[in-house]
Amino acid sequence: MENVAMIQKAKEMVESFVDLPTIPQVATRVIELLDRPGVELDEVADMILSDQVLAARVIKMVNSPLYKPAHEIKSVKRALIYLGFRHIRELAFTCSFVDVFQGRDGIFDIRTFWEHSFGVGVVSKIIAQRVRYPDTEKAYLVGIVHDIGEVFLSYYRQDLFKKMLDSVKGQPFRLVDKEREFMGTSHTEVGYCIAQKWNFPPDYCEVIALHHAPKEAKLDPTLCAIVNLADLFCSVCQLDYGGQAWVSFNLADEPAWSILKGYAPNVADLDVERFCYELEDRVPEIQDIVRSIFQQIGA
Repeated sequence: MENVAMIQKAKEMVESFVDLPTIPQVATRVIELLDRPGVELDEVADMILSDQVLAARVIKMVNSPLYKPAHEIKSVKRALIYLGFRHIRELAFTCSFVDVFQGRDGIFDIRTFWEHSFGVGVVSKIIAQRVRYPDTEKAYLVGIVHDIGEVFLSYYRQDLFKKMLDSVKGQPFRLVDKEREFMGTSHTEVGYCIAQKWNFPPDYCEVIALHHAPKEAKLDPTLCAIVNLADLFCSVCQLDYGGQAWVSFNLADEPAWSILKGYAPNVADLDVERFCYELEDRVPEIQDIVRSIFQQIGA
C-alpha cells in the first residue's frame, strides 16, 4: 500500500470535513450482493426498493437513451430482467456516485471530469475484454471511480489545489507527483480513504489507491493494470479534464503493460496505434453517455 505518512495525511484531510457526502448504503450493499454467487433476483429488487430515491433513479436511467429499451420499463424487477445483474450493479452505482457531487463547484469543470472518468470506465472494459478478464463490468466501475480523490481535492481543497495548479501552469507535469510534493499526499491516498469510508469492496479500494502504481497491488494487480492503462489512453485521447498532466507514454515501458502481458500473452499482439484510433472514435459516445447521465440524474 502507499506510504503510511501520505495515507495518514489523507485520512486527516478527509475526516476534517464533517459534511463530506456519502454514497447511499443501499448502493454499496447492492454491489456486495451482486458479487455473491447464486443471488436471487427478488433479493436484489427488494434491496433497491428499500431506497425509494435510488429505485426511482434506476427506473429513470433504464428508460434513458443510454440503455434504449424498446418499451417503457416501470418496475425495478423489470429493469433487473432487462439489464441483467451486472448492469444493474453498474447503473445503481453510477446513479449514486454522480449524484453525490451534483450541484457543487470545484476547480475542475465537472462535465469534463466525468467524461474522463467514464472514458476510463469504458476503456477499462474494452481492455478487460481484450485480456479476457472475468469481470468486465467491475473493470468499468472501478474505472469510473478511480479518481474520486481528485473530485474531493477539487471541491474541498480549492485554494490549495488552485495554488498548486497555478504553480505549474504551462509546464508538463504528472498530477499525482505534483500533489505529493505540494500537499504531502495525493488524490490516490485521498481516494483510498474516501473509498474505505464509503465501504467500497477491498479490490475497488486497492485500484483507487494504486492506479498509478499497479506493481504494488496485491489483491488484483491485473485490475490495477487495466485501469492504469485506460487512464493513460484517455489522456492521449484528450479525455483528461483539462490537459494538466503529461499526455504521452511509451506502452512498452509501462509496468502495467508487463502485468497484462503476463496475465494474457496474446495482448502483446495489440496494434497500439490502431487501438488509439478506435478509442478516439469512442470519444463522442462517451460524451453522450455523460450528457445522458447528467440529464437523467439532474432531472
